Amino acid sequence: MKLNLTNLSKVIIMKLSDIESEDRKKDQSKELEGNVTRDIIDILKEEGITVQMLVDTALELYVPHPGIETRELAEEKFLYELNVALFDANLCMLVYSGILLEKEGRAGRLPNISKSSYEKDLTFIIADEVLGMSISKYISGDKGMFEFVRFDKQKPGILSKLGPFMDDIIGGLIGGVSASMYTRAMAESAISSGKTKKEEKKDLKNKSDVIAG
Repeated sequence: MKLNLTNLSKVIIMKLSDIESEDRKKDQSKELEGNVTRDIIDILKEEGITVQMLVDTALELYVPHPGIETRELAEEKFLYELNVALFDANLCMLVYSGILLEKEGRAGRLPNISKSSYEKDLTFIIADEVLGMSISKYISGDKGMFEFVRFDKQKPGILSKLGPFMDDIIGGLIGGVSASMYTRAMAESAISSGKTKKEEKKDLKNKSDVIAG
């Protein structure tokens, strides 16, 4: 009996869009329900990580850009972007997953690796890096990942004192938020500059009209 490869190939290359699916969650609420009993900021505090530590660490690698020409402006923008990011429950759970992994590592309860392997942060253990990259990219796309690498390599501030998982989790959070800070500041500066130039052109035109009249 010969296998009909033509028909088989048709089945294999069938597009996902051709598959009928039923949205079983269409009637669910689009918003969070019930009372939130824990906040990720409070959980981070329990781990000895404050918001000010996040800010200070981010600013150690601060580079002046249009819209954040001073450290004071950068701190203000960073705090704003941090609040925006942590408003997302999905991001908070990603960060929380890293916190739980760190706790399990300290207790020697991580699956398939020994406590000593966890403590030595062996190079072949990359789950921490993957989580850090995922967090940074979730917040600010490829720009976030670039910032994560920058912070991960230099490990400024609190990052140098954290455990194998937490340094990457917090590095991902800071990197993603930092990238958003630079992006938004530069965009707002460009928009503001564009408006100013248009106003200047309008003033010049009005003056020339008066002179011509």
